Amino acid sequence: MKKIIITSLILFSYGLISAQVNEKALINKTAEAAEKTKDTTNMGWKKAGNFVFLFNQSAFNNEWLGGGTSNMAGNISLNYDFNYKTPNIVWDNKIFAAYGLTKLKDQETTKSDDRFEFTSLLGKKASGYWYYSAFLNFKTQMDTGFKKVAFTNDNGTPLITTDDFADTQNVTISHFFSPAYLQVGPGMLWKKSDNLKVNIAPATSRFIFVHNHFTEFGSAFGVDQGDSFRFEFGAALNGYYKFNVMENVSMENILNLYSNYLENPQNVDIDYQMNLVMKINKYLSTNLSFQAIYDDNAIGAFQIREVFGLGLNYGF
Repeated sequence: MKKIIITSLILFSYGLISAQVNEKALINKTAEAAEKTKDTTNMGWKKAGNFVFLFNQSAFNNEWLGGGTSNMAGNISLNYDFNYKTPNIVWDNKIFAAYGLTKLKDQETTKSDDRFEFTSLLGKKASGYWYYSAFLNFKTQMDTGFKKVAFTNDNGTPLITTDDFADTQNVTISHFFSPAYLQVGPGMLWKKSDNLKVNIAPATSRFIFVHNHFTEFGSAFGVDQGDSFRFEFGAALNGYYKFNVMENVSMENILNLYSNYLENPQNVDIDYQMNLVMKINKYLSTNLSFQAIYDDNAIGAFQIREVFGLGLNYGF
């Protein structure tokens, strides 16, 4: 009788252990299958775009004693991403274009924004979140830029640049493809998601293009007098981070750093952009765009741009 009871207990214990093992294996297989399905659904092309129109206005009548100048400003921007993904390959592409105008009462209309930028980043899986990468970045402007310049009476040579001088003329200081910047190089990409990635490229070539009429009498944008382009070789770091600050409020951060090995490598070029979107509803939002640029080839100081206004959004 004892033998029968002992044998029954052994068989019961074995059956229980086998059931637990099989259940655990089934759970693991189910999790693996779910993860595989999830990965598969995220493969291929993923495209998304956003069009924004920002408008600002201030108006004062002649009897307004508090002071002020009536003005209007409008900005349009296009942000379009088209990314491709396989288990071993990622290919991220972004097009960004923006243009803005400002009109002050009794003054000429002037530009407030003018940018076109294309970035392409190709990565091959290395390990974990790391990829062997190759990147290309191109940026320029779309319209002509002017500066008020005071002239002498004898030969028309510019003396000073000012916005308040009485006798001034508008002089072209830039236009489409002048300047234009092209960067290309291999590196390593750390990518956790489409919203968080950093690319390090220690062997990056950079070209600065400008029309030779801007360098006829001197250097411009780092390009020597009489030349139409400048070649640089150095290291580039490109970072992207987008997150939700709170419900209906998102912040996009884009950081580009470049150091030229061939000349003053300690002078790192900086281009930081921040786009804050405070969503009101599907089509309306309040948008804040901030950009800070430091490039001692162009000017030895920070260039700051900030645009804030009510936005009309259209996603596609």
